[in-house]
Amino acid sequence: MSAAAILQRSAYAPDARVAFQGERGAYGDLAIQRIWGSQAQRVEQPDFASVVRAVAAGDADYAVLPVHNVITGPVTWARAVLAGTSLTVEGHVEIAVRHCVLGVPGARLEGIRRVLSHMVALGQCTRFIAERRLIAVPHYDTAGAARDVALGARASDAAIASEECAELYGLVVLERDVSDRSDNATRFVVLSRPRERGLLRA
Repeated sequence: MSAAAILQRSAYAPDARVAFQGERGAYGDLAIQRIWGSQAQRVEQPDFASVVRAVAAGDADYAVLPVHNVITGPVTWARAVLAGTSLTVEGHVEIAVRHCVLGVPGARLEGIRRVLSHMVALGQCTRFIAERRLIAVPHYDTAGAARDVALGARASDAAIASEECAELYGLVVLERDVSDRSDNATRFVVLSRPRERGLLRA
């Protein structure tokens, strides 16, 4: 199957072990949800290289890796990891990226001073950050930023992440759709070990 193939949920066993970069609620997690549904066994990893290693070592059956975003273009770190791996690209899935500003209960948008998120997500929301004169704080993951905002419990801090993170981490949505473009989307590829080819049902 070529990398141009768009993958559907019915293509895979729902309980597959799938590696992705970040925490629950990250856009990689949403890509897993799109293909596998809620039964997939998430294998959370801190970086792209670890995602690939998890599959290569047999700790995960598949991996999802972002390769291109509508606003920021190619995800160069992920592509560099792909260039050095023997894993098979099964296909891809497009995920709409609807960045939200998430704060702790009781926080108000007017009171936010710092916004935490992955540096790529921050780069996709430059207009909102500039207009609000916010301090942008890079984080290793959008969902991880949401989790840390929840743990910090500071009303002046917020995270830019998916709306799903609000429910996961007990946050409230202060503003929706803060990307610089309304059509923001990321393409994720699905990877497997070469011997796993053929598991994809026709």
